[in-house]
Amino acid sequence: MPLASDLAPRFAQTDAPLIGALVERWSPRAYDRNAVVAPETVQVMLEAARWAPSANNSQPWRFIVAHRGTPEFTAIHDALMGFNQVWADSAAVLIVNLVETADAEGRERPFAAYDLGQAVAHLSVQAQHLGLHSHQMGGVDRDAVKAAFGLGETLQVLSVIAVGVPGDVDALPEALRERELAPRTRLALDEIVLRSAA
Repeated sequence: MPLASDLAPRFAQTDAPLIGALVERWSPRAYDRNAVVAPETVQVMLEAARWAPSANNSQPWRFIVAHRGTPEFTAIHDALMGFNQVWADSAAVLIVNLVETADAEGRERPFAAYDLGQAVAHLSVQAQHLGLHSHQMGGVDRDAVKAAFGLGETLQVLSVIAVGVPGDVDALPEALRERELAPRTRLALDEIVLRSAA
């Protein structure tokens, strides 16, 4: 019964020394369905998101936080699509990531999605630092989430994060278990840095 947390190969094989939370961060699907993440711990993660940079300090991110066992958690889980529904119910917390696409005067915020991405990155690294794992999901019925929570037109659902403690990999269906155990890979730096002038 291998636990996701026991899988040392999940650590990033980096070409430069990085902080521990980045090296150890990965996105499990196997979560311990009995583990609880305290609201105070989630607050710390959200505080990290709050201090992310944003264009003109607009802070266009908003979040819906739901703990396992609540109607809100069920509503978010029910809106997930595909394989996400198979495993995400074992996470301790589901967080909907929302972006405010226009300001109070109706002016478009062209960098809002980029800014939300930075806030979510801060949140996920803080979660890792706290000994938790997170998994980002884009497969979600955005209209269903908006309807379930009565969201206005300027708030757009971008993604959902599952947060929790890694659990038993063998509890996953075969197709997901293979993905959980597969080696982690990234493009080489010379493939993503198009030009670097020193």
